[in-house]
Amino acid sequence: MKNIFNILVITLAMAIAFSIYLFYFGDPNNFEDPATKRKPKSGNIVGMIYTGGPIVGILIGLIIIVVTFTFERYFSINKAKGKGNTAVYLKRVLEHLQNGAYDDALRECEQQRGSLANILRAAIERFKTIENDENYAVEKKLAEVQRAIDEATNLETPLLEKNLVILSTIASISTLFGLLGTTIGMIRAFAAFGESGTVDATQLAIGISEALYNTAGGLFGAIVGIVSYNFFTTKVDDYVYMIDEAILGITQIFTIRTKK
Repeated sequence: MKNIFNILVITLAMAIAFSIYLFYFGDPNNFEDPATKRKPKSGNIVGMIYTGGPIVGILIGLIIIVVTFTFERYFSINKAKGKGNTAVYLKRVLEHLQNGAYDDALRECEQQRGSLANILRAAIERFKTIENDENYAVEKKLAEVQRAIDEATNLETPLLEKNLVILSTIASISTLFGLLGTTIGMIRAFAAFGESGTVDATQLAIGISEALYNTAGGLFGAIVGIVSYNFFTTKVDDYVYMIDEAILGITQIFTIRTKK
């Protein structure tokens, strides 16, 4: 399902991007030669960007993709944190566990509804089931709790890190596409002068500016991708650290209670 969503987003982004490129940037009204669309009107930046070639459409698509997944990660990570203040929730859960009030701790997890709550709930439910079971030794009880924690963590952690690789990939390839567009633009500009046999400084300046629009687009996409990737990676790392601290806390409480 995740892959289908990603493919759909990328496909729609590219379709929208090329629609913008062809019908907005490529509007005949932006050019002095509407039929060939090779000579933008004086001062018409939109038309000049269009002359950067199809790579402009790709760059627009990459920017739309990175912005889309930036919003997706923002809402998904906030949802994973659950409702209310996570630190306050964790303090209440640990207090309930210290008092042996497992049902109250589970109710806190149900209300919080975040990734941390799902992991702690799995551990609490497992410990509650085997705490007084004489068939389990102390070490085995703790091992069972740890197994429940590991299973829940393996389910929740990928949800936090999902699609970060897309942001990092776009940050890398946006610059490369921008440079490719610039190189192609420069080749076309100088090839045209080679055919005419004369050098027109004005036309050369226009050709270089057209090529550099690709560089600007590639750098913009890369900047947004890098900033988003680093921002969300930091948020995920901080949250995972909190999860580790919470797991350590409840494990210590369970260890003490099994030895009573």
